[in-house]
Parts: sequence; structure tokens; C-alpha cells
Amino acid sequence: MKGPSKIGKNNHIFQFASVGEACQDKKYKDEPTQLIIGDNNIIRECATIHRGTIQDEGITKIGSNNLFMAYTHVAHDAVIGDNVIFANNASVAGHVHIGDWVILAGNSGVHQFCKVGAHAFIGMYSGVNQDVPPYVTTIGTPARPVAINTEGLKRRGFEPDEIMALRRAYKTLFRKGLKADEALAQLQEEVANFPAIQPMIDLVTNSTRGIIR
Repeated sequence: MKGPSKIGKNNHIFQFASVGEACQDKKYKDEPTQLIIGDNNIIRECATIHRGTIQDEGITKIGSNNLFMAYTHVAHDAVIGDNVIFANNASVAGHVHIGDWVILAGNSGVHQFCKVGAHAFIGMYSGVNQDVPPYVTTIGTPARPVAINTEGLKRRGFEPDEIMALRRAYKTLFRKGLKADEALAQLQEEVANFPAIQPMIDLVTNSTRGIIR
């Protein structure tokens, strides 16, 4: 463990992990940036988590209750939510934002500045180079959407009618051949009955890299 770093309670950092080291960005000139880690995280062997840079907020942020398996990597200025799983060799580049309950399967990677919404499942060997809306499962390189993360939503207590609404929202966004603004207009009509759709709308609306297609 190196610093400046702040680490919460009940974190378990295994041997050979590198936590709070200076980042690999060539622009970094040893400025006093930070790593902030929440509580109850498991960081397995040879995982690497680097501090931020002054090109962003100067902070890499890790939430709570996350699992970083062996050889995973979190680059500078990334923001990782809560209850996230990085399977072996999963990596995120600088300035990436990962929402709560996301799973990154083995050998997957996320390009710098991309955002992955809550409850998404990034499939094995997926190469994410655009934003991934919440709840979406990806596959392939470049990553493409294949379904809603139905099993994950069931495990987290989503009601059957909510899951069906999210499946309809997924089809509207990805399978009807609509432009983004057309799809968003249709999704907006469903939000009153199913508020879980709102995070999908928010990510697409605020995306600067565009979403995977």
C-alpha cells in the first residue's frame, strides 16, 4: 500500500497486490494525487489500483463491498461503485466510471473515459470502447449489447414486471432501429410506471462517447 491513499474498514489486500502506486500515465509528474477506498473490499493477488492525475479530479475512487480478483487493474482517475466484481484479468483504463453491481468477466477491458451503468454485465473478453447503459450484458470486441442482465436483476430483488419493462426498454434502445432521441422519447413514456428505466435514459442522454450498438 502506497499513498497518498485513504482506505476504509475491513478491507483485505492479498500478497503482491499494488494499491495506491503512482499511475502509468506519462503526463503524471509525481503530483500529490490520491486513492480513496471504501469498506469491505477484497483485493486479490497481483491486482493493481493506481492513484489519480491532475488532469481529472486527482483521485481514483473505489467504493465498498467490491471484489478485485487476481491480476485485475484499475487505472488512474477511475471511479468504481459498490458491490462490483472484477474477474481475473479484467481491467479499466483511466477516467472510467463503473456503476454499482457491475460485473466485469475475465479478460474484459474498458477504454478510457467510458462509463458502464449499474447492474451491467461485461462479458468475457469484451472490449468496451463506448458507454454501456445500465442493466445491459455485452459480448465481443468491440463490445456489443446482447441482452438485459436478467439473472443479476433477479438476484438483486428486481420484481418480474420491472425486469420485463427493462427488457422492453432494451429492445427499444437496441433492436428497433431507432435513433437515440427517438428511443429515449419512447422510454420516457414508461418511466412513470417503471422508474428503473430512468438510469438508462440518464446515461444515454449524458453520454459523450456514445453507447455501444
